[in-house]
Amino acid sequence: MAEENYTPIETIILIDTIERLGLGYHFEYEIEKQLEQIYKFHHLNSQEYDLYTTALQFRLLRQHRYNISCDVFNKFKEDNNDDKFDDKFASNAKELLSLYQAAHLRMHGENILEEALVFTTRHLNRMLPQLMSPLRDEVKQALEQPVHTGIPRIEAQKYISLYEPNHDAKSEMILKLAKLDFNFIQNLYKKELILLLRWWNNCGLKSNVSYSRERILESYLMAVACRFEPQYSYVRTAYAKCTELITKINDTYDNYATTEEAKLFTDIVERWDINEIDKLPTDCMRIIYKCTLNLYEDYEREAIEQEKIFAVPYAIEAVKQICRAYFRKIKWFMERQLPTFDEYISNSWITSCIYVFYTFIVPGMKSVTKENIDWLTSDEPNRLIMGASSVTRYLNDVTSYEREKREGIMLTGIECYMKHYGVSKQEAMKKFLELADEGWKDVNTEWINSNNNNSIPKDYFEGVLNHARTGEVFYRKSNFYSDPEGLAQQIIDLFVDPIII
Repeated sequence: MAEENYTPIETIILIDTIERLGLGYHFEYEIEKQLEQIYKFHHLNSQEYDLYTTALQFRLLRQHRYNISCDVFNKFKEDNNDDKFDDKFASNAKELLSLYQAAHLRMHGENILEEALVFTTRHLNRMLPQLMSPLRDEVKQALEQPVHTGIPRIEAQKYISLYEPNHDAKSEMILKLAKLDFNFIQNLYKKELILLLRWWNNCGLKSNVSYSRERILESYLMAVACRFEPQYSYVRTAYAKCTELITKINDTYDNYATTEEAKLFTDIVERWDINEIDKLPTDCMRIIYKCTLNLYEDYEREAIEQEKIFAVPYAIEAVKQICRAYFRKIKWFMERQLPTFDEYISNSWITSCIYVFYTFIVPGMKSVTKENIDWLTSDEPNRLIMGASSVTRYLNDVTSYEREKREGIMLTGIECYMKHYGVSKQEAMKKFLELADEGWKDVNTEWINSNNNNSIPKDYFEGVLNHARTGEVFYRKSNFYSDPEGLAQQIIDLFVDPIII
């Protein structure tokens, strides 16, 4: 990948360029070999590196699960001032941007990276009006969405447009390859979307469940966020179908069913028997139930074909579990019973959908074993699962609060927290944003240390990391799943408009 006469710094920059252009999956082996050498022989002897290079190397190594210490930044601190960066670094936008991106891979207790985020955010915002493009554009985009917490394919599309006006002749081939690769995968996505829309039109949910949100494109974007690479076509299609089905089930509990109807639906899902369908009180419920069983019959056939039959009971149990969680929520609401915050959050781990999604994609993940699903669905969730769920849940609660309040929905995480701790709405929202950030630290910690856990396949582990990224993009600024206009341009860029070669 890199020429033999490349210096470690040049190799690091090349790897970062390849990955940010969306080409990293073509060179996984070569990249890992290069980074392994850099980690073993160079990062301990990098005292001569400037802030830009130190931060870039730190970010790349952590992104690739090397637990490099944040002590590498000590040399950039003020003398005798713990964790405060020297102000002489406050005027170099390129160095600040590199440190800003690196700070988003912080773990718990890394105060210097907390300070780095505050320091770089303040000075980049201050400098932004005076910067010239393309650096100005790159800084602006980074402040809106850091690369580590973004959806990989969206980040690649944005970086191609940033890289084009600033590349040299030596990089022309890499840029052209990135464009060709993007357009090739986009054509694959278009084919998958055609099949997905055909399924959607044929299953009966579109025309017969009018009270529910229709989010087929947004569901597919979430699927692409999970795994964008060409070989995961089944994963994307399955993820999108499951997302759309769960949306219909969720909206049935929230917007349609009475308490009695919701209980009956929950009980019949629990029995998982098509012969029970006529006991459901409405056509809408019967259509949703039939579609659920049909989708999971297809799932079972695929699981058998891919030798993943062990996953079937887990996937079915995940649907039953989420229906129980939805019913618990509607029961609280209808009985005007505000749960404790701990009760609400315990239920929310389930309604974040991480279990139902990541059991449903198993037939498309060749390396996943029964032990891996046991790890995912353990009664005591690990920090990766809880962290990814926290990012999604807490951000969703914050950005959905005002809309839900207007709609008369008082059973929200914010309301539960306000009552439980006797705080204001502003204090509760601030706390939820802090909890989402703590969730990211859990995710980062588990991801960075997962090199020591060879029992969980990297692609499955990374899928859970991508669940947090999906929550970040869909819910940090607004609830873009319920109000999808804010993602319209990203959908057009990824699925409609090719990049001009």
